[in-house]
Amino acid sequence: MADAPTTDGSSEIPIDPAQAIASDELEAFLLAKPGTTREMPFSPDSLVFKVAGKMYALLAWQADPMRISFKAEPAENEALRQRFPAIQGAYHMNKRHWSMVDLDGRVPRDLVFDLLDGSYRLVVAKLPKKVQRTLTTDADG
Repeated sequence: MADAPTTDGSSEIPIDPAQAIASDELEAFLLAKPGTTREMPFSPDSLVFKVAGKMYALLAWQADPMRISFKAEPAENEALRQRFPAIQGAYHMNKRHWSMVDLDGRVPRDLVFDLLDGSYRLVVAKLPKKVQRTLTTDADG
């Protein structure tokens, strides 16, 4: 059965509880990345994940539905937003570079983890080479 079209031309994707991701699972996934730290600089409701002091994910863990913001290339962000109604421009962020996904099961969990991996890689790629080498060494050791 095809997804029902919405008024904006996208398809409404049904919620699949099996695709939902728990906050502790997300946190463990992100903290396993080399050099990652977790902070709460904005409020106790928002967990910010950084590598070498640069943010690559923001988890609104108290929101209903819970959601996470991630960084991606502008063209990828646009394509994701057109394909998934649960992905939109991230609140209070540069919407060309940051998107936010509702973690209610409308976006496949594997895709969410891939997007977070991509966000991490994108931020690491902009770090000084010396810092990048340190992160690679940490991952190997």
